[in-house]
Formats: sequence, C-alpha cells, structure tokens
Amino acid sequence: MTYQPKSDFLRIVIERGFLADCSDLEGLDARLLAGPVTAYIGYDATAKSLHVGHLLNIMLLRWFQTTGNRPITLMGGGTTKVGDPSFRADERPLLTAEAIDANIDSLKNVFAKYLDYGTGATGAVMLNNAEWLDGLNYLEFLRDIGRHFSVNRMLSFESVKSRLDREQSLSFLEFNYMILQAYDFLELHRREGCLLQMGGSDQWGNILNGVDLARRVMDAELFALTTPLLTTSDGKKMGKTAQGATWLNADLLSPYEFWQFWRNATDADVGRFLKLYTELPLAECERLGALGGSEINAAKIVLANEVTALCHGREAAEAAEATAREVFERGGMGEDLPTLSLSAAEVGDGISIVQLITRTGLAKSGKDAKRLIAEGGARMNDAALTDAGLVLGTADLASPLKLSAGRKRHALVVLEG
Repeated sequence: MTYQPKSDFLRIVIERGFLADCSDLEGLDARLLAGPVTAYIGYDATAKSLHVGHLLNIMLLRWFQTTGNRPITLMGGGTTKVGDPSFRADERPLLTAEAIDANIDSLKNVFAKYLDYGTGATGAVMLNNAEWLDGLNYLEFLRDIGRHFSVNRMLSFESVKSRLDREQSLSFLEFNYMILQAYDFLELHRREGCLLQMGGSDQWGNILNGVDLARRVMDAELFALTTPLLTTSDGKKMGKTAQGATWLNADLLSPYEFWQFWRNATDADVGRFLKLYTELPLAECERLGALGGSEINAAKIVLANEVTALCHGREAAEAAEATAREVFERGGMGEDLPTLSLSAAEVGDGISIVQLITRTGLAKSGKDAKRLIAEGGARMNDAALTDAGLVLGTADLASPLKLSAGRKRHALVVLEG
C-alpha cells in the first residue's frame, strides 16, 4: 500500500490488520481529518447472541469511536425477515417478528460492553432498520430505488455467483436483500449523516451498492471499508469449533469457556489476534507474538485475559485464569468451570456416564461420548474413563464430579441440595 493515511482511525486499521478494501482511502482519510465521521455496521438478528466471528468488526467500531468518531450499530429488524444470502448454500430459516425483537434485546447487551452509547458528537447510536423498511410501499420502492440497480451487475457479485455456480437455488426474496442493504445506507445518510459503511469482505458488493445508490439518488459521496474474513492458521473459520459457535453472551457460553477459546489459540495466531482483539500497544502485541517455546503460553494468557476483560469484565477474566491454574497446574476442581446441576430425582436409580458427558457439553451426542471414552480421551476426577456403561448414583455425586475431555476441556457435575 503506497498511501499512508494521516487520520488516527485509518492508521490503526492498517497497522493492526483490519483493512481488506476501501472504496476511496485518500478521500475517507481527508474526511476523517476534517472532523467526526458517522459510520455503521449492520447486524441481522438471527440469534440471541453474536459469536467470535463478529468480534473483529465490533472491535473496528470500538476503535472508530475511540479515535473521535460516531458509530452506529444497525439492528436488522427488517432485513432479518429476508435473510442475507451471502456465501450461503441455502436460504436462512425465516424468523417471526417476536423472535427477531427478542434477539435484538439480547444483542444490545454485547454492544454496550464495547461502545459508549452516551450523548455527544461521538456517542454511539443503535437503530433498527425495521423503522423504515417495514412501512415501505412496494411499488414506490421499485420505481424510486429499484430502477437504480442492474441485475447484470448484481449477478456478477461473488456472493451470488458462487451460489449459482453450484446450481443452488437463490430465491427472489434473498435477491432483494442487497437492495435493502443499499437502501439502509441511503436512509442512514439521510437521517444521521452517515458517510461510511463497514463490514466483512463478503459484504463488499452490497456496501458498494449503497455507495452507488447514494450517488445516484442524492449525489452524495459515501465510503465503503471492509475487513478480511479471518480463518485461524490451521484454516478453520474464526469462532467455529467442534463444540459449535463461540458465543459472546455469558448465558450461552461461560466466561471461563470463552477465556479457554483464546488460551487455546495456536502459536502462529497469537500476535495477529492480540493486534485485532485487544487494545494493547502494537509493539507489545508484536513482542508477545514473537515469543517462542513455552514462553508463548504466557502470551496466550495475556490474550485470553485481555479479550475476556473486554467482553465479560476484568473480574471474570481473572476468575477464569485462576480456575485454569487450579485445574491445569494443581489438578483441582476450579470454581469457575462449567457446571451441570442435577436433582436427586433426575439421578433416580442411576445416570450413565455417557449422559453426563453429553449433558455437560463435553460431547455433542451419546455416540460422540462413547467414542471419546473408547479413544481414551475421557477422564473422571482426573482418572481415565474406560467403561462407557458406567452408571453413577446419588452417592457417587455426593461431592462435585469433575469430567474432562482431553487435556483442555472440563466440567463439573453437582447434586443439588
């Protein structure tokens, strides 16, 4: 990259590895230097929590605000009713309006940890695109907005081409999504003076549609900026594990399990993750990422602590580290481990070890639990488990029972009362 930005935001974005594409880097840089800019990222409410795959762009919004600008988190109360087809093999299941509203209420809790929704020139704003999409007149929308879109150009977007090349159905409902997203950008410019839309690189075509639409309808100069789609060094999609998504809400994934996700990062990812997911100085990220041998484990603990502190608070990060030390260094139980509480009635005449491994989340199914035991990966109170037919009674659960899957995943089973 030959151009060296002068604005704090773009300098940080480039130095820390956030930038994939920008529609006009020099123009955006000049606008950022002229005073606070308003930018947004959209989030469809398809689940009650975001996951680690969303965290890159949440951190981008945080840096945007800390460098003196105004972020908008746009909740897709309207677009969720359609579903984003980008790089999907099938159509998203459609949610009811009540389910979408419940998901939005839950998502608000995550954003409040990263952004300041106070008043003032840089106070973050949360909006819902249902405000303007739900009441659209279809014929007027087609006439005033739809006429600016070329179907030929929309078919050329990689997100659409990849679906059609695989001869997978793309419904007219989904095809409209990119028009609605472009209209969001236009509407946010009208309502909030928004000049910049940011998102993952899979949204590049959709965001450029918004830039083009605003130019055609209002002769406005808007900007697009995207982040890279991250994979771990071993090629896995960021945030996806064998156990499922790494959620940001504590009620779906405990702070300890969240901490463990980052503590278990591969050596090659540590430096990059420190730059993207923490606010540690760049030089410190590079120093920690360059550590080798057993020293890299200290850097992983710093990574886990810093990311967990942002998402769940410093106390939760410290508690997770203390639990990890108790479990791994001293072989103890650890107070913060994921816990399955059972009543005496649930245990009844006995409960199988396969059920317990499955219900604690250490295995996805009874079949997986049996395989874990057969392959020597399961432990009970730090002793190897070899009998998949083992049945435990209330007497066996009089004290907390520690179950382990491999060396890094643990859970407790306790008897209530």
